[in-house]
Amino acid sequence: METYERLLENAIEKIPKKAHEKDRFQIPQAITEIQGNKTLIKNFSDIAGTLRREPGHLMKYLLKELATPGNIQGPALILQRKLPQDFIQQKIVNYVNEFVLCKVCGEPDTKFVKEGRITFIHCDACGGRSSYRHI
Repeated sequence: METYERLLENAIEKIPKKAHEKDRFQIPQAITEIQGNKTLIKNFSDIAGTLRREPGHLMKYLLKELATPGNIQGPALILQRKLPQDFIQQKIVNYVNEFVLCKVCGEPDTKFVKEGRITFIHCDACGGRSSYRHI
């Protein structure tokens, strides 16, 4: 007779690998580099592309949250002060939670939809829509 633990291990082995995957959406890691008094987010355009958001919107949010001026130069965002990578990453996670993930189902399949003068976050997965604060 098999033990409960062995039966459980057998059951886990039979589950398809796809069911083990945590999520199909992973928040991209910021690759940063400090040059003098500036911080570069070297993969900024890739982050904006993965989040399916305009780089200008993401930049405006980060500049306000990080309290620093900056500009986009090629695929990088240049911030005008030294900032630790984990602090920048936390701000990107906050952006995803506020402007990317659906408030109804939690999926990242959202886009901004303007109706009249009001812009909503519309979810392609569940059809839900929610308002958001302007930056």
